[in-house]
Amino acid sequence: MYKNLVAAFAAACFLSPAFSQSPAPAAAPLKIGFVYVAPLTDAGWVHQHEEGRKAVEAALPGKVKTTYVENVSEGPDAERVIRDLAQQGNKLIFTPSFGYMEPTMKVARDFPDVKFESITGYKTADNVAIANARYYEGRYLAGVAAGRMTKTHLAGYVAGFPIPEVLQGINAFTLGMRSVDPKAQVKVIWLDEWFNPPKERDAAMSLFNQNADVIAFHTGSTAVMTAAQERGKMAVAYHSDMRKIAPDAQIVAVTHQWGGYYTQRARAVLDGTWKSGSVWGGVKEGMIRVGDFGTKVPKAVQDEVLARQRDIASGKLQPFAAAADVRDNQGRVMIPRGTSLTDAQILQMNWLVDGVQGKVGRQGT
Repeated sequence: MYKNLVAAFAAACFLSPAFSQSPAPAAAPLKIGFVYVAPLTDAGWVHQHEEGRKAVEAALPGKVKTTYVENVSEGPDAERVIRDLAQQGNKLIFTPSFGYMEPTMKVARDFPDVKFESITGYKTADNVAIANARYYEGRYLAGVAAGRMTKTHLAGYVAGFPIPEVLQGINAFTLGMRSVDPKAQVKVIWLDEWFNPPKERDAAMSLFNQNADVIAFHTGSTAVMTAAQERGKMAVAYHSDMRKIAPDAQIVAVTHQWGGYYTQRARAVLDGTWKSGSVWGGVKEGMIRVGDFGTKVPKAVQDEVLARQRDIASGKLQPFAAAADVRDNQGRVMIPRGTSLTDAQILQMNWLVDGVQGKVGRQGT
C-alpha cells in the first residue's frame, strides 16, 4: 500500500502544473555599447552622452546592460572598438562622433543582427540609424546673450573642424548676436581637432588678446571656459553646464539632452520595433536647451533669451529665416529676404555669414 501511495504521489507531481512547470527563465538584458571620442570628464560632449547612457539604465532597470569605451580616436581605432563591442554581444551600439560614421558602416555590414546608431553621421543602412540635434538653435540663443553682454562688440569662436554642423553653429551664433548688436563681429580660430585642451586654451587666450570679451567654442573640453575664468572674460558653455569650472565667466550654457532619445531607441530594440531612420531634433523635441545663466547676466537678458527659446520651440523663430537679405562674409546673398533655408540647405552649409572674421577651414586661423 505504501508503494502505491508513493507511486500515486509521484504521478500527481508529474501531472500537476504546479510541479511540472518550472518558472520561465528571465530574459537576458539587452547589451548596449557606447563609444566616446574623448576622455570622460565632468562636462562636455562625452559627459552629455554618458548622462544619456545613465538615463537608459535608470529608465530600463534590469532590462539593459550598458558599457562604454572612452577616448577612442576616429579612424582605425574606432573600427576596432566598435567591432569588439559587437563581438562581445552588444545588440545596440551608439557611436556619437562624426568621424565614427564610416567605421560604423563598415562594422555594421559584418553584423546585420546588431543595431547601430550613428550620432552626427549622415549615412544609413538597414541596421544603421542616424540622429543629430539642431545645435544651431541653441547657438542662436547664446548669440543673443553674447550680444547683450559684450562691450567690445567682438566675440571669439574656437572651432574643431569646418563641417556643416560647426558652420551652422558659428553662423547661428553670429546671427543671434547681431540681432541685438548689429555692430557685432565674430572671429574664428580653427583647430582641426575635437579635443586638445592645451590648443583650445591657447586659441581662447589669443582671441582674448585680440579684444574679444566673450567667447564660444565647438570643441570637447572645458579649456576655453577655464581660460575665460582666468582672464576675467565671458564665455558660452557648450554641451554641458560648466559653472563649476567657470562660475564667474559663464553667461549661458547650450546643453545637449540625449537621455530621451537613447531610451526610446533601446525600448524599440527590446520590443522589436527598431527601424533605421533619421532624427534631427532641437529645442522643440527637448534635445537642445539653453539656460544655466551666470550670476552676471541681468534678469532682463535671461528673460529675453528664454522668450526666444520659446519662440523657437513654437516655430515662431527660425535662426536661418531672413527678414532682410542674409549675405555670407564674401558679400553673396545666401538667404534672400522673406525666405528661410531648407533642412537640406542647412545640412550642406559650407559658408560663413557676414560678420564672421575668418574662412571655412584652416586658412582662416
